[in-house]
Parts: sequence; C-alpha cells; structure tokens
Amino acid sequence: MSEPITGRVVIVTGAASGIGRAATERLLDGGGAVVAVDREAAALAWVDELGPGARVDTVVGDVTSAETNANAVARALERFGRLDAAVFNAGVSMSGDLLELPMEEFDRTIAVNVRAVALGIRSVVPALRAGGQGRIVVTASTSGLGGDPNLWAYNTAKGAVVNLVRAAAVDLGADGITVNAVCPGPTETAMTSRLQSLPVLHEELRRTIPLQRWGRPEEIAAVIAFLTSADASFITGAIVPVDGGVTANTGQFRPRPLAD
Repeated sequence: MSEPITGRVVIVTGAASGIGRAATERLLDGGGAVVAVDREAAALAWVDELGPGARVDTVVGDVTSAETNANAVARALERFGRLDAAVFNAGVSMSGDLLELPMEEFDRTIAVNVRAVALGIRSVVPALRAGGQGRIVVTASTSGLGGDPNLWAYNTAKGAVVNLVRAAAVDLGADGITVNAVCPGPTETAMTSRLQSLPVLHEELRRTIPLQRWGRPEEIAAVIAFLTSADASFITGAIVPVDGGVTANTGQFRPRPLAD
C-alpha cells in the first residue's frame, strides 16, 4: 500500500462529465486525490490526459451495484492509503407522462439516484470511521425540492435523496461524518443537453432564474469542494441550492429580466 498523500482523498461518482468531472478537477487542483467512478472506461479517458503524476485513479462500473461501490473504496485505500470524503454525483433524469412512463424507467431513475447513494454511503462509512471523521456530499437537485411538469420520476428520486441526506446526517453525526446535499438549478451539462438544444425552452428556463443565466458545472463543483473541506466541519444535514436564485422565487411571477 502506498503512503498517504497530502490533501483529501475523495471518491467521485458520475465523474466522466459535467458536475462530476468539474468536481474531480476542482479537488485535484486543490491538492487532493480522487477515485473517479463512471459506467464506461471511454468516458473516463480524459483522466489519462492528466499525465502519470496526477493523483487520480478510475473505477469503471454501475453505481447501483454494491460491488462497484466497494471497488471504489478499495481503490482509494490501496492507491492513496485512506479515504476522507465521497461525492455521490451520478444521476439520471427521465421525463414522461405520469400515466405513460414505463415503470422500468421509474425503477432505473430510483436505482441510480437513490439506491446508488444508499449503497455508496454504506460502502464508505467504515473507511471514514477509521479515519475518525469524513465528508459525504450528494448531488441532489432543485427538482427534489418541488415538482416539475413530466418529471415526476426524477422529482420523486431527488426528493428521496434530500431526505436520505438528512437521515444519514442524523445517524452518522456521532462518528464525525457530515452528510450534505447540493441542489443545482439549470446547469449546462450533458444531462441537460436536450434542453439546451431547444432554444425556446432554454430561454424559458433562463427567464425563471433570477441571475438570468444557466449555471456552469464548475460553480456547482466549488460548493461541493467546500462541503468536503475542513471549513465545512460544522455543516451537516444541509440542503444547499446552487441555482441562481430559482428556489428563492415563489413562482408566481417571473424575475425581472436583464436590462437592455
């Protein structure tokens, strides 16, 4: 086993692109080490471009599998000597009519967004306990704080994640392990690429955001990195909207538009 490195050792799921990749890069830039997890090796190829000196390793697998989560912990311990934090970011979004969306799609949404987080938490806790403390951050969504048209499956899953985070924070607090969630609003990622490609819908969403623009993955990653840090030592069970002000609005009226 190699000697522990200086800086945080963090598992990041859904690390191939979007918020997960941005979080991985942010943590590496801060002197940490990352075990990056995603479903396909090709999607993690960008890690190879970081060079042989990069303190990052990869695990390929489905996060709904207990084996994949166990492999990620084992890789962190074998490669870097310990585990300090985990960022459970992997997620999927399914849209469809409440009466027509196949239940198989609903089951998959729950599996990736909720089951995988529960499995992930269970897998990392022993290693975090061994270190005397730890940080767990989950990527939820503003869609977990309310309802959206035709996103009932995603709303259900992310709403469950929000309360899973709260319950885990209560259960793990005595171990010195904090558990928090970030709730991104409309953010420019691969998962939202379909919406971004529809100009009318993209503009409609932009107009609902008080800051009058979509978020960037690195802006979400900055909050994730903070919540994994020592500076966030007394924050747990928090649900943090990173949404440009979307959840500050009652929804009755649109925010004031950009000045001409």
